[in-house]
Amino acid sequence: MAITMQSIKEAVEVLKSLLPADFKPEIGIIGGSGLSALEDAVMEPRWEVPYGKIKGFPVSTVPGHAGKLVFGHVGKEHTPTVMMAGRAHYYEGHELQTATFPIRVLALLGMKTLIVTNAAGGLNSTYKVGDVVVLHDHINFAGLSGVNPLRGPNLDEFGPRFIALSDAYDLELRRAAHLAWKELSKAQSKQMAMHEGVYAFVGGPNYETRAECRMLSLLGADLVGMSTVPEIIVARHSGVRVLAMSLVTNAVVMEPGPRGDAILLAESNEVELSNMLKEGKADHEEVLEASRNAAQEIKVRSMPRARRLLT
Repeated sequence: MAITMQSIKEAVEVLKSLLPADFKPEIGIIGGSGLSALEDAVMEPRWEVPYGKIKGFPVSTVPGHAGKLVFGHVGKEHTPTVMMAGRAHYYEGHELQTATFPIRVLALLGMKTLIVTNAAGGLNSTYKVGDVVVLHDHINFAGLSGVNPLRGPNLDEFGPRFIALSDAYDLELRRAAHLAWKELSKAQSKQMAMHEGVYAFVGGPNYETRAECRMLSLLGADLVGMSTVPEIIVARHSGVRVLAMSLVTNAVVMEPGPRGDAILLAESNEVELSNMLKEGKADHEEVLEASRNAAQEIKVRSMPRARRLLT
């Protein structure tokens, strides 16, 4: 599908027809794998729109992505907000221009700030499952090979042909996130730690090999995942400020696997050999479970205070 200003405007008109005339979302939130439950941060009254009702919106086929827009208000100032409960991915077969189409639509609808969340594998050995990492940079492997959401005719109405991304991750928003986390920690015992780090975007859908994870770590990545970066690129091209956070849902395996010539020297049976390879193996159900647990932790322990700190 070719992304044009006309197709974006048509989607905007559909949303306007479904929302109160005076509602214009200032903040957008993307809920990653298993994190759609964070939609509870959006207060009533709320308006929900399934992606399938919006022409041009890609519909996610991945478990853990609800596939709807949730409109409402957050924070002590009742800031108008829209949450994307789920997203589309490149590995599902969507072109990146299509996968990031919702960002264009929401920017034209009025969004000024985008908060992106995702589930990611932890490359940094100091990260634990359940920790939150505020992103301050990324490595776009797909983009370096030419797979970029800005490829093709430039949408001049949004931004210039060539954009800098050295300031992609808004410093003021990152500072606010850390201050809010400290404020929350005063009243609640720390169940999750917050860090800052670098996210590596890979195409997926397979999880990375041990050697690939070692390479990513050596190149300076703290996390690895299959989303987020295309959305951030389009948001910045659209003049939208960005705060991005990853939930560490699994610690990736970087140690070299057992060698066949070494195993042949030992008297190991088939089950034992299989278990050697399975140790630390990534699994999407485990990722979703970790995400759901973290989302519940945030909802139960932090959300009442987090709402007040969002604005």
